[in-house]
Amino acid sequence: MLSELRVENLGIVSEVLITLGPGMTAITGETGAGKTLLVDALVLLLGGRADPALVRDGATEARVEGRFLSGDDEVVLTRVVPRDGRSRGYVNGRLATAAELADHGRVVADLHGQHAHQSLIHAPEQRALLDTYTGAPARNALDQLRAARAEVRRIDEDLVALGGDERARAREADLLRYQLAEIDAAALADLDEEARLEREERLLADADAYGESLADAQRELNGPVEEALGHVVASLGAEPFAELATRAHALQAEAAELAHDVRVVSETLIADPERLAAVRERRQLVRDLCRKYGATIAEVREYGAESHARLAEIESHEERAAALEAKKSVAESDATTAATALTRARRASAKPLAEAVTERLRELAMPNATFTVMIEAAPLTDDGADDVSFLLAPNPGEAARPLARAASGGELSRAMLALRVVLSEAPPTLVFDEVDAGIGGEAGVAVGRSMASLGGKHQVLCVTHLAQVAAFADAHIVVAKQELDGRTVASAGTIDGPDRVAELSRMLAGVGDSAHARRHARELLTRAATARDAVRTA
Repeated sequence: MLSELRVENLGIVSEVLITLGPGMTAITGETGAGKTLLVDALVLLLGGRADPALVRDGATEARVEGRFLSGDDEVVLTRVVPRDGRSRGYVNGRLATAAELADHGRVVADLHGQHAHQSLIHAPEQRALLDTYTGAPARNALDQLRAARAEVRRIDEDLVALGGDERARAREADLLRYQLAEIDAAALADLDEEARLEREERLLADADAYGESLADAQRELNGPVEEALGHVVASLGAEPFAELATRAHALQAEAAELAHDVRVVSETLIADPERLAAVRERRQLVRDLCRKYGATIAEVREYGAESHARLAEIESHEERAAALEAKKSVAESDATTAATALTRARRASAKPLAEAVTERLRELAMPNATFTVMIEAAPLTDDGADDVSFLLAPNPGEAARPLARAASGGELSRAMLALRVVLSEAPPTLVFDEVDAGIGGEAGVAVGRSMASLGGKHQVLCVTHLAQVAAFADAHIVVAKQELDGRTVASAGTIDGPDRVAELSRMLAGVGDSAHARRHARELLTRAATARDAVRTA
């Protein structure tokens, strides 16, 4: 609910701070005192159009702040309107656009009267309210409809992922087959093949030179080295050199083994131009595959595995597409069935809702008004296949027209009030501006009783000129204007006790010191308090 409202330099308001509580609050004052400026302030706060003409003469900007409470949470909305330039909005001190303020506003408050914030005049909101009134049948059908349509969208995404262009699929399949033929023909089983081929190429490329080097090594090992090690062993044959002799024997054996290995390598290393060409050709093939499909043999093999999977996917496209289309057909049928059930539920509750609102309107001094809920077929969406319109014929002989065009400001506000009482679903704070325009007497009492009833579940702020309405309020704010230093200044404050009696007296008789008016005012307050308690406990 709105707990505080601060207004600075708006119209004739210099600075006003109002503290508000739950239930119903009446806002009264003489004509021109600035009551509607408080509603204008709320319109600005909740994202309405900012008119620089509202800025108080002599001020550079107007400023409106509102603190909204919801349990332990609070949000502070701020709107600044400069005399020149664009307005600025803030949410908890953070810069925000007017659209962001409006998004917050739709959650916390709803304004009814001759202002832009009238959610009930919008078709989507009317459809949602009819569904609320309909209850479980509409709620269940909507859940089923939205689930089915979500399934259709998911299947469509899967179909897009499959690829819908047959020629494109054929081209992709041909390319994959060619690439896989290259990769599979290469039979890349050894991940280290490139390094092994490089070593073999180097040996084959210089086979003659390597052969001479091996022959020289073999001659040395079988000649001078063998002879020298034999002398070393013989020289160390004495007992004191046994350990050294053992090491010499080990060197002699190692040299013999090395000579054997050199001979084996020398015998196997044969200049083979054909093998060299084959190695070079194989190395080039591996390099080409790595250039096309991956930096390493491992990456080429991974690309091949992925390509095999993709080719299988393409080749099974028709089968998979047919299965998805079958599932889509079922989901679309489910959506149609749910939409039909939703339409049926809406049509079943449209007349009872219209009759209930019409009955409320008759209590609100619109005895000949007729409220109608019209349902027309529309393209299927997540909200069903219906356009829902609330129509009003305020007077006999007049055609029912959409709410926004059917009534005067006061009649429209009373229609909104009747809807709110019947539906009870609404944001935490409801503001009614001049809801009682053109009525009085018992009709005013009915309006007050209806708003008091809403005040049991919502915070209700009501700008009114009727004492019969104001008497039902839990709290009463008076807006007054006075002249200070040659300037007209509006002020606002909460009144109670004798001051409230005096204000109701003024509203009843035009003066606050009439004994008869004061008695009438006290009687109104007593009766209204009793009636208010009755409607809230009913």
